[in-house]
Parts: sequence; structure tokens; C-alpha cells
Amino acid sequence: MKLKVLAAAIIGASLVTPAAMAERVDPNLPVYESVSGISGNMTSIGSDTLNNLMTLWAEEFAGFYPNINIQIQGAGSSTAPTALTEGTAQFGPMSREMRTSEIQSFEDRFGYPPTMVPVAIDALAIYVNQDNPLESITLPQVDAIFSDTRRCGYPEDITRWGQLGLDGSWENRDFTLYSRNAVSGTYGFFAENALCGGDFKDSINEQPGSASVVQGVSESINGIGYSGIGYITSQVRAVPVSRDEGEEAYTVEDENYPLARFLFVYVNKHPNEDLAPQQAEFLRMVLSQQGQEVTARDGYIPLPETVASRVRSELGID
Repeated sequence: MKLKVLAAAIIGASLVTPAAMAERVDPNLPVYESVSGISGNMTSIGSDTLNNLMTLWAEEFAGFYPNINIQIQGAGSSTAPTALTEGTAQFGPMSREMRTSEIQSFEDRFGYPPTMVPVAIDALAIYVNQDNPLESITLPQVDAIFSDTRRCGYPEDITRWGQLGLDGSWENRDFTLYSRNAVSGTYGFFAENALCGGDFKDSINEQPGSASVVQGVSESINGIGYSGIGYITSQVRAVPVSRDEGEEAYTVEDENYPLARFLFVYVNKHPNEDLAPQQAEFLRMVLSQQGQEVTARDGYIPLPETVASRVRSELGID
């Protein structure tokens, strides 16, 4: 099974019960053991969402191989395809799948497509200030708050908290909207899945990183924004989300949460050749018990062995 098809199948199967996976790392994942001859320099360019996780994985990997150095740049998912195509990075972390045009540019140069490696599961949270009493929100309401186009079908533009059912001093308060910037994979995922492919309002405050979104919401009583669950702090709340009015609202821990996604690392792998030993061992470690323990510690949902084993097999590193 191709990795893209596998990823879609697992997401469609409610992410293999992420509530259970968040509590513990799958004991069936293999324990990583070091091999000889691994040293040198590697570079990772891509997702800000994955920036901290890539850093933690690099530190874990260096514990096995002190002579390995991995430089990590997290300017946004849109920087990963270019870096891989130009050969300036060995790893391209992305919080979304590559677009057709990005894959085509890579394929025009190398004659084969880049390889997509699922490495963790994330839940994209809708954050409000810790003092905001909002109990839940629907995806069409999210769309009407953040988008002018309202393609999810909400009947009116939402500009005040009172339109979400808040009363008293909240009723006439407007929103301060925090968003990732356009080079971010999180921006693209949110537009596609929360805005139904629509356009953002001009009034959004675009932020260069996920932590900046959360900080903005924490500092603004009227703030609302979106970011990966790994960036939650005690100054914000992740609001339960339902797919539509009258439907059950799910928290990020629930298996039916509507804004769950895979996180990926893309690599340049010739279909008839092995990965370079340094790349192969790094990904083998990421897809091991130790690697997925790091995933869980950073606030993301670790992959089950049923997924990780298929990915390792696709890469030829099982």
C-alpha cells in the first residue's frame, strides 16, 4: 500500500483511537539499537509545527551517535519541497501533504516522486483565552469567524462572541483572530478542512510560528486561533469542536475529533536504491519505541506499530 493511501485509510479509520494512543506508546514498536559507522551532518528544512519534535528527535539520535549533527530550520512546510528539490536538506518535515505542483517540480528534477513518511499524529486545536467561557464550537462557525467566503454553509458572518451564545460582557466583544502564515502547512490544512477550501479574512493576524499563535491568544481576552495541540499552554483552552449544529462536540483527545491529521517527513529516496545510512537510521529511530516516546512527550499522538511497520517496510528499513 502506498504511503498516501495508507495515511488516508488510517485517518478515515478515526486515527486508530488516538485517545488510547496518547496514553502510551505501542509496546509492539521495536526498540531501537544503534549500528556502527553513522556520523556526519544532515539538514532538516520545513514545518514549524514539527520544529520542536525534529529537534527532540535529533537530540535522541545524537545520544546514539555523538558524531552526528542535524541542523534544523522550521520556517514552514512550504519551504520543505524546495529544499528537497534543490538538495539543500535531507529531511523535509511537513504538516500537510505535498501539493501536486510541488511533487511535479521534484519529479521533473529527479525522475521520481519524493517519499512521504508519516511520523506522528496531531490534532489541530481551536484555542481561546483561558478566561473565555465558550463551551464548544462547530466547524461552520469556525469558518464564519475566520473566512469571508463561508463555504462550510454558515448563514452569516460571525464578528461578535454573542453570536456564539455568549452573553453579558462577552456579547458585543469582537474577535482578535490569530492564524499561521501562508507558508505554513497548518495554514493550508486549516483552510482546506476548517474553511472548506475558502479564503481567510483580511483581519487575521498572521503569525510566523505555532507558539506565536498560542501566545497571541493567551495575551488577548478576545483572542481565538488555531495551532497543533503540542503547543497548548495553561493560558489557553482548546475548545471542543463538532462537525455541525446539533452534532456532538469532540475534544482533541476523542477519536472522532474532526481536525486530526498526520505529520510527515519527506525524503528523497530513489525507488530502486536504499536511503543513505544516516537517513535510514534516523527514520528507523523515529519509528521505534524511543522515537515515539519522544512524540508522546512533545504532546503529539504516537504512531501505532500497525502503521509504523508498514512505513518501515515501504522505506526498506524494517
